[in-house]
Amino acid sequence: MTTLKDRITPFIAFAQRHPWLIATFGFCSGLASFLLVKRQAELAQVLALVMLLSWLWLALENLLREQISKRFGFELPKPLLRYATQMIHQESLFFVLPFFLITTTWNSGQALFSGVLIAAALVSIIDPLYYKHLAARRWVYLMYHSLTLFALTLTALPIIFKLTTTQSYQLALAIAALLSFPSLLGIITVQRWWRSLLLIAATLVLAGAGWMARIWVPPATLWMTEVAVSTELNSKEREPGKRIKQLSVAELGAQGLYAYTAINAPRGLNERIYHVWRLNGKEVERIALDIKGGRKQGYRAWSHKRNYPKDSVGRWQIQVLTEGGQMIGVLRFKVTP
Repeated sequence: MTTLKDRITPFIAFAQRHPWLIATFGFCSGLASFLLVKRQAELAQVLALVMLLSWLWLALENLLREQISKRFGFELPKPLLRYATQMIHQESLFFVLPFFLITTTWNSGQALFSGVLIAAALVSIIDPLYYKHLAARRWVYLMYHSLTLFALTLTALPIIFKLTTTQSYQLALAIAALLSFPSLLGIITVQRWWRSLLLIAATLVLAGAGWMARIWVPPATLWMTEVAVSTELNSKEREPGKRIKQLSVAELGAQGLYAYTAINAPRGLNERIYHVWRLNGKEVERIALDIKGGRKQGYRAWSHKRNYPKDSVGRWQIQVLTEGGQMIGVLRFKVTP
């Protein structure tokens, strides 16, 4: 055990002097997984699974410490335990960043969520921020912990288990809500008989808020490789005609419009999406489409709208949403008098 301790201590010291190495490893793993998903490689599943399994250390940390102490009479150094947790945060956050950087619709509220992830990743490699300002505040630290696992499960579950984005979001949200419970214990300190009810209610409110805000959370494994709004479409070649940004009411009424989207998804994933047509922010029509994952250039799907309101002048949006309400992307065009 002394030999093991002597070997571990220099490693800890070296890793603390060069925190960027762990972050670089996590980011490269995420980038590799992202590229492998695009190329339909099974190794992407292995990398995502390794990231999820690393969280077993956090879940079983106390049990493992006790077993090691009983069996070998050796107490794991506290710096090692603290650094192991920090390392998992670093790896997980930098692993998911390539996915969210690509799939985020940056001119929408999704930029806020991805911005928070970027900030969280940076905090994980800056020791003064991580230990003095984050880890020292238990409820903040646990919320940080929940956010990290939430982002990781959103990314890993569709890759490993072929869950739809809706199923992944629901499961990730449930896990994050359960992990937030210890944080709420530190916030709600009133000693009354109804404290338990208040804690349960607060957990449910957090879960409900997370579900309501799902349009702001990018679907980490779905992204659009090609989009177009056109008056024509070659159904044989499955290719749109001339792309347009603006047209008149007369042109709109005469020909209608095609909303064309090619969406990349992991191999084996079957997903229902929606083209939601909006005029000046108000929903006009919602058209369901089914896509299948695995095609390198993305699964090509389109909706064709011919019927429009009498007053169609204004700014139009076509939101591409998952069945659970997460936004994959948005197409825009303008109709003039």
